[in-house]
Amino acid sequence: MIYDPNKLLLLVGPCSLESLDICRTVADTLKQLEEKHSDLTILFKGSFDKANRTSIKSERGTGIDAGLNIFKTIREEYGFRTITDIHLPEQCAVLGTVLDALQIPAFLCRQTDLLVSAAATDCAINVKKGQFLSPKEMQFVVQKLEDSGAQEIWQTERGSTFGYQNLVVDMRSFNTMNANGHPTVIDATHSVQLPGAANGKSGGERVHVPAIARAAIAAGANGVFIETHPEPSSAISDAASQVPVSELPKLVESLLKVWHAVR
Repeated sequence: MIYDPNKLLLLVGPCSLESLDICRTVADTLKQLEEKHSDLTILFKGSFDKANRTSIKSERGTGIDAGLNIFKTIREEYGFRTITDIHLPEQCAVLGTVLDALQIPAFLCRQTDLLVSAAATDCAINVKKGQFLSPKEMQFVVQKLEDSGAQEIWQTERGSTFGYQNLVVDMRSFNTMNANGHPTVIDATHSVQLPGAANGKSGGERVHVPAIARAAIAAGANGVFIETHPEPSSAISDAASQVPVSELPKLVESLLKVWHAVR
């Protein structure tokens, strides 16, 4: 098992892997956090393919082969466990030999074949609650993974659709999803997205990331998902919602204070 109830689970890294240099810059900061805080379980995250971009003209990332090489390097150089998004059932077996955890994107959380294929690996499975699902409906998503033999399951809240191009986080989600018997995570950066609101790409309001993350931990979340980048404004995806890596240490320290306070 990767999840340790005595530690705050932190899934963190750039939105898109982009390049090894960017990933190393992020990993350097994560290593410092790991060495300073023994109460963290850190997984390095990144996407090798942004398959759900708003526009067909948007960059999609490194691709699977180059992405796997980056994950291997980060694991060898820093010792971090790794996690990435999957979009197709046939990707699971390939990625499952390198990654420690596989992530089901929110918009694919009801895709049975994808869930079954992910569960067949030895990886932990982090499944994001669709923006279109109620927290209570996640019991059926979890049941698909359980019945398919998943080794470890995490459930992630990433906001619910609120009118057009806006999301809200219902803090009751964590009590509801915790009742399914698996750890819950707050996706603090995707929850502040403004989907499709930036002329063919998603906008966002990163200023709200700390408040949402802290509130979610206070409400019962067991972990936090954060996308971070050395220069978010130059990121190929989610430029408006990623946290500057220079701000990450202060943010994580504040999250740990809340986590300890509510334990």
